[in-house]
Amino acid sequence: MAAPTPAPSELELDPKHDNYDFPTTPPRPQNGHPGYLTAQQQAQVHQLRLTLESEGYTERLDTLTLLRFLRARKFDVDLSKKMFVECEAWRKETNLDEVLPTWDYPEKGEIFKYYPQYYHKTDKDGRPVYIEQLGGIDLNAMYKITTAERMLTNLAVEYERVSDPRLPACSRKAGTLLETCCSIMDFKGVGLGKASQVFGYVKQASGLSQNYYPERLGHLYLINTPWGFSTVWNVVKGWLDPVTVQKIHVFGSSYKDELLKQVPAENLPKQFGGTCECAGGCQFSDMGPWREAEWARPAKWEKKADATIQTAPSAVTEGAGTSAAAPAVVEATDAAKADAAAPAAA
Repeated sequence: MAAPTPAPSELELDPKHDNYDFPTTPPRPQNGHPGYLTAQQQAQVHQLRLTLESEGYTERLDTLTLLRFLRARKFDVDLSKKMFVECEAWRKETNLDEVLPTWDYPEKGEIFKYYPQYYHKTDKDGRPVYIEQLGGIDLNAMYKITTAERMLTNLAVEYERVSDPRLPACSRKAGTLLETCCSIMDFKGVGLGKASQVFGYVKQASGLSQNYYPERLGHLYLINTPWGFSTVWNVVKGWLDPVTVQKIHVFGSSYKDELLKQVPAENLPKQFGGTCECAGGCQFSDMGPWREAEWARPAKWEKKADATIQTAPSAVTEGAGTSAAAPAVVEATDAAKADAAAPAAA
């Protein structure tokens, strides 16, 4: 039985780590979320932060981030700390913080011929919509264009861009805190011959999202699911947290009416029953509040990169033959794969 939602209260912010320029109150009361914490839950936030600080961690200790890790582990501080520490170790191993500001993925257009993965506008709650089309996946062909490591790096970079700037921009436009995405996974074209490749890859991707980007799933629509999928799903959902199960909706080819209840027709690409036809293709537009001047702001990681470049020693002060440079793009070499994107994390 779910714990009752506590009475609303002002979120206790930490002046050292909390510097939000977007709303921090969720659109509806939810136990364990900002503004709806018990005294014990608030104390657990402080305990987790102090424990991490005592072990030398200085980044990503803001209240909203810590709350996501705590919710993912049912407010067990020790388990939440373990999850956070493992995430930080992964970031270090993959050089993600150095990769992020300068990441370039020029092979995207070719990869999208096989596996479109993209964010496109918002649902009726104001959350980013994330879309994956699985039917064309051909890993052998894709690995002739890029590497598994670069695909993982790009997935992680897109998760980072969801955290900032996408979700903050959506929160500003909605006027409430938005921390999750609405994801659509299209299984059209996934037959028995492709099933092992598709599900193997999705399992890896889901691992990345669950382990390193918790509490990012708002809704997940599985559409055009193949024959027999519902039977499998009825077994699988018995292994999942009931809260997660409530977020996942499984449909065959008759999904459009249900999908349009959550995503406005003008925001949904035409091929999925909406009316949107972006110039150059919806999969390449990256349209959303994060592209609208009224709501968009530079991401914190962009500001840090700019500050690093601006304060770096000049070629003159460094000596002849040297020059300041932006961080090099370093490929992730040992990423666990989680949908973003399926980037959606429970």
